[in-house]
Amino acid sequence: MPAADLLVNTLASPMILAFILAVLATALGSDLRLPKALSTSLSIYLLLAIGFKGGTALAQEQVGDILVPLLVTIGLGIITPLVAYVMAKRILPIGKVDACALAAHYGSVSAVTFAAALTVLGDSGVFVEGFAPALLALLEIPGIVVALTLASSEVGGEGGGWKEALKEAILGRSIVLLAGGLFIGWIAGPQRMELVDPLFNGLFYGALTLFLIELGVTVAKRASSLRAFGARLVVMGVAIPLVNGTLGVTLATMSGLSVGGATIVGVMAASASYIAAPAAVRIALPDANPALYLTAALGITFPFNLIAGIPLFFWMAGAIGG
Repeated sequence: MPAADLLVNTLASPMILAFILAVLATALGSDLRLPKALSTSLSIYLLLAIGFKGGTALAQEQVGDILVPLLVTIGLGIITPLVAYVMAKRILPIGKVDACALAAHYGSVSAVTFAAALTVLGDSGVFVEGFAPALLALLEIPGIVVALTLASSEVGGEGGGWKEALKEAILGRSIVLLAGGLFIGWIAGPQRMELVDPLFNGLFYGALTLFLIELGVTVAKRASSLRAFGARLVVMGVAIPLVNGTLGVTLATMSGLSVGGATIVGVMAASASYIAAPAAVRIALPDANPALYLTAALGITFPFNLIAGIPLFFWMAGAIGG
């Protein structure tokens, strides 16, 4: 499929249109917002559903077939926060603590961006390896660990410490649900997972659409923060995903993944966490500015990847992979 067609499919996707609707409605003063309990429930559902899909696919794979992509993904989890740290320091007038906080967010991954990309590619008939959610789970933690390591010499004994931060990252909702879902899907296998398939597959797209409405509202409400940081933050919020996404697509293609698989890895490498990383950063780096890293991750990088990143990295994967 040509990248231009995928761009059209992306922009015409019900999920993306719902996100754009929420952004525009909120910007115009609408009180559109999902109840907090529903938003929390939707995030739990989406993370568990993604884990189930990956675990079911893993049950049908040979270890030798997925070993190289798994190793490449771990490598990306180490490289991407370092790239983000260097670029943040060069583009923004910030100190080491804020740069490390940004590195933690850009080194980790957005599960919703992953789900949206997987949905758009699937609706466009683009093949993606079934074990892709396992790669998502692998990318959640390494970037946070690398960023906290970079910050350790600066913060010393301040903050909640390594143990608390890592505990929060590992036992936080996103990792527990993703890894737990992978394990359940892997142990149960495809036949047993059919028992819950109507709920976790049949309703997945609808739940994702509702959740993107909530994120669209959040993005619009954070637009005012952009003025405080200026154009440099926008440049950084686009430049980091472009560099990390290019690395992801290139290394994924070299590991033998399909064009669709390389696109997904590129999108994941380009994304920024707004669930696992903020929780760990609040504990380990309490002096970091949350308005900075949340505005960058959710207000700039998330919509960029959702609207432009998916077709861009698909085109790139096709160009590199032939």
